[in-house]
Amino acid sequence: MPLTDAAAQGVPADDAQWWRSAVIYQVYVRSFADSDGDGTGDLRGVRSRLGYLKELGVDALWFNPWYPSPFADGGYDVADYRDIHPAFGTLEDAEQLIADALALGIRTIIDIVPNHISSEHPWFQAALAAGPGSPERERFWFHPGRGAGGDEKPNGWVSEFTGEPWTRTVNPDGTPGDWYLHLFTPEQPDLNWNHPDVRAEHEDILRFWFDRGVAGVRIDSAAQLMKHPDLVDYPEQPGPGEHPHIDRDELHDVYRSWRAIADEYDGTRVLVGEVWLPDAERFAAYLRPDEMHTAFNFDFMSRPWDASELRRSVDLMLDAHALVGAPSTWVLSNHDVTRPVTRYGREDSSFAFAKKRFGTPTDVALGTRRARAAALLTAALPGSLYLYQGDELGLPEVELPRDVLEDPMHFRSEGVDPGRDGCRVPMPWRGTVEPFGFSPDGSYAAPWLPQPAAWAGLSVQAQEADPASMLWLYRQALRIRRRETALGDGPMTWLDSAPDVLAFRRGSGPDEVVCVVNLGAEPIELPEHHHILLASSPLDGGRLPTDSTAWLRTRS
Repeated sequence: MPLTDAAAQGVPADDAQWWRSAVIYQVYVRSFADSDGDGTGDLRGVRSRLGYLKELGVDALWFNPWYPSPFADGGYDVADYRDIHPAFGTLEDAEQLIADALALGIRTIIDIVPNHISSEHPWFQAALAAGPGSPERERFWFHPGRGAGGDEKPNGWVSEFTGEPWTRTVNPDGTPGDWYLHLFTPEQPDLNWNHPDVRAEHEDILRFWFDRGVAGVRIDSAAQLMKHPDLVDYPEQPGPGEHPHIDRDELHDVYRSWRAIADEYDGTRVLVGEVWLPDAERFAAYLRPDEMHTAFNFDFMSRPWDASELRRSVDLMLDAHALVGAPSTWVLSNHDVTRPVTRYGREDSSFAFAKKRFGTPTDVALGTRRARAAALLTAALPGSLYLYQGDELGLPEVELPRDVLEDPMHFRSEGVDPGRDGCRVPMPWRGTVEPFGFSPDGSYAAPWLPQPAAWAGLSVQAQEADPASMLWLYRQALRIRRRETALGDGPMTWLDSAPDVLAFRRGSGPDEVVCVVNLGAEPIELPEHHHILLASSPLDGGRLPTDSTAWLRTRS
């Protein structure tokens, strides 16, 4: 049953700005907790672990797509936006989860994937059946092709997953038919956002889920929706807004209409964009007061473990957000990105999809030390914080056997790219052998991706008993972040420091907090302070060790 009264859902009525400082935990449902023993995580499994998430200290949960899907791309090929994938549960399970989380003061954010749908969606099946030139095909990008007989693809665009973004259909008589556009996999046909049906459908989808109590939507590939109506080839040097399918100016009208819908509801329903853009001003344009509330900060996540690089990213993002009065977001990883413990232990600690390869060496001890320091750094920066499931346990990326991989990025790279499955391995909760509490004892199926034996020492149960663990660090950090008024959204001031040190002040007066991050090769003296609130590593004779962060109370 839809839930429409924010107060009845346990949402504080006076907390309209909750999103500006929130800690948002990303749940990849398939890998979080399995309640029925089939090896796949589900919504009842998430409900069973809400106490853990409350204890961790999060304000909201962001769920990857939980809709019916053939899983050609991990659920980002949606077949029905108004239901739940049977492997995850039912619509009633989702409604109960939303309500149970809200009763604990935890909001829910869900994924919307507006660029494309599943090739099994009724709209696309109707388009295939209707044939060339039909109204049903106008909701997509069908094209007869170029050259004699339409044998050449319509343009020279490139898929986001490498390879061709055009697939040719077959007519009922067996002859080659129209081509259709899919910037991702062939099972994800792109929608035509110039068509009124497409806009109306997504506006109705927003209302459907807002009516059921979700506090916001995360918009996948948010800068990709609009295409040049003539499907022109890439210009040699496109100016702002001139790319044929990325960041087109007319896209902003879509998000203005979505914001108007969100603003109709009590409790501040937020729009969060997945916006990968190199131009900070173009990025910030999506965060104007009548568009999205926030967008993911991919720049910071992609930078190497280097003081000048990280400071440059912080300045870039804070300056861009200041243009529109929006808070920045800070995130170290997600369901697509190499986990921090692995990434920060590599010679090249930056992230780029094009660089992912099998067998890349990593120093896990070094990566873990840096990931602990990065956790405190991001939690001290102004704005909201995103935490991907398992990062609070310090889980490393898993290099899986090729025969268990499912990610289309791996297959479309002809096996060169290991894909994203390595950061999607199911969570270890307890015990010393697989499935580590992910599934109930005596389950009839193994986890959908295998868990390493070494994860016995990284389970929630193991870390709850260890005050030096990553889990303890995260719990302490989020508890302090919630308590200290200087942290979360608000001003920040850089302090003078050595080139390989980051130091900044949050707040002022008796509530002032100073964050110091040592990225250099030697321990450093801490600035004058009253006491240490939290440190990512034990001090070395009163000095902050290399690859460590400390939060300082400067006054009594």
